[in-house]
Amino acid sequence: MPGTALAVGVVACTAALAVGLCSMAGAAAFGQRLAATADAAVLAAADAASGAVDGVPCERAAELAATGDAVVADCRVDGLVATVTVSARFGVLVVSASARAGPPPAAE
Repeated sequence: MPGTALAVGVVACTAALAVGLCSMAGAAAFGQRLAATADAAVLAAADAASGAVDGVPCERAAELAATGDAVVADCRVDGLVATVTVSARFGVLVVSASARAGPPPAAE
């Protein structure tokens, strides 16, 4: 019977490790998806700021963030440079990602 207790312990540890690793993989995938949503939202805001598309930059960012099941937590436009932070819930946590877009800085 001592071998049975050891086997149960090994199986329980293996199961706990597998669940933990799957949770971490899910969080990593969620983070990448949220970063992509932030990138798309900031590009929409920068396009609106430059006049390439119609609309208010931060409203355009919010529209795109909503398609990725996220909300715009912060949106700033300085000239043609837009900075957007989006957030979404992953389980009980609120996760955020930021992105910045605009023309390249002038060469000196």
